[in-house]
Amino acid sequence: MSTEARRAPVPPRPATPPPAPESEAARAGEDAQSDAPRPPRSRISDALLPPPEPVRIPPPPSGPPAPPAAKSPAPAGNPAPRPAGPPAQTTAPTTAPAPPTGSAPAPVEITTRLRPVPSAPVEITTRLRPVPPAPAGAVPRVPPRPSAPPSLPVPPRPPLRSPGSLPAPPPYPWGGQRPETPQETTTRLRPVPSRHHPFRVAAALACVVLGLGLIGGAATGSWLTGDSAADPAARDTFATARGLWHSVPVDTLFPRTLAGDGAGPGGADREWTRIGVAPDSGCSGTLDPLLLGTLRPVGCARVLRATYVDATSSNVTTVGLVFTQADALAMDTLRTRFRNESLGERADLMPRTFPVKGTVAGGFGDAQRASWTVNVLTEAPVVVFAVSGFADGRKVPAPQPVDKAMAKGATTAPAQSGLGHEAKGIADRIERGLRKTVSARTAASQ
Repeated sequence: MSTEARRAPVPPRPATPPPAPESEAARAGEDAQSDAPRPPRSRISDALLPPPEPVRIPPPPSGPPAPPAAKSPAPAGNPAPRPAGPPAQTTAPTTAPAPPTGSAPAPVEITTRLRPVPSAPVEITTRLRPVPPAPAGAVPRVPPRPSAPPSLPVPPRPPLRSPGSLPAPPPYPWGGQRPETPQETTTRLRPVPSRHHPFRVAAALACVVLGLGLIGGAATGSWLTGDSAADPAARDTFATARGLWHSVPVDTLFPRTLAGDGAGPGGADREWTRIGVAPDSGCSGTLDPLLLGTLRPVGCARVLRATYVDATSSNVTTVGLVFTQADALAMDTLRTRFRNESLGERADLMPRTFPVKGTVAGGFGDAQRASWTVNVLTEAPVVVFAVSGFADGRKVPAPQPVDKAMAKGATTAPAQSGLGHEAKGIADRIERGLRKTVSARTAASQ
């Protein structure tokens, strides 16, 4: 290297113009250019050559490309004079200078730039087409309505009317006839004539008769055996009285002596003494068959009897207690029957006597019966009866019940001898004692 070259003056560097605003693509190109490796340079080259200008990538044109400008021919023989000194810097080149041999290639765009597509409005609704008017005289078609579901009730049909009573059809705006009605979706039921079957009628009658028989049997059984839904106090009383015939001493049911204050004719006092007691027995053979049949609805269970004589030993009386199996309702029904049908006054229903051998009542039989009484109790299942006669064994051709024998002005033999008062007085005393015993036993059992 020569000495002149070393002493050659170094030209000053031109002033760098201020950077213009760059786009994102230009900045990306500069970054890529700055990052690319540069060839090695010496200090003399750095001093003599101007600094490299940064590569600027112009933005893409927004409008259509401009036509190329016409070049004016240069005058021949007169080339443009080259200015002395360093060349003036003009606008940045559009492309970066080719790198020297051996350097890295410049970055190249590998993506395609998208062109903006203008958006056009799109119809999202359907345009309605005009419907031409119907011609004159045409009948509009009404589509049939869907049939109602099975669960919905069917509206009742209007009653039939005569043609003259039908109202005139209303005018329609289209000038046609009445619109078509939907067809019927149900089937009309045809009446089926009834058929008469004699066997069915006979079977129905038999069922009716059988049902009435069962109802009657149930009512009869309830009447005989008693209703379990009756009053509890009445059930207790009847249950206690029904067993007195074997649980109460005989002197309690039939006392040895009975005092009849004012029980005789004209209110005279009477006194009776027991001369014999019959063992308890059944109803058959002890009671008259006709009387036994009358007491059958209440169920005769046991019969107790005793015979009394008055203080003068001129009159004898047999008193008895018939224990039944009925309840209060059945006993009340039987008492009503005796009263309504006057069964206590019938001579064929007269109770039998209990003659006591070896006493003044030894000859007291059926022929000696003069007056009697039969009383159906409603407080206990017991029927109390008494029958009286003469102690000398005389026969009485016309016996009388106590009501007639005790009537005022009666002139018959039973009435004149006071046998009606005898039977009535003894029966009342035995009945009072029985009620007292039943009440005491019922109170003790509770």
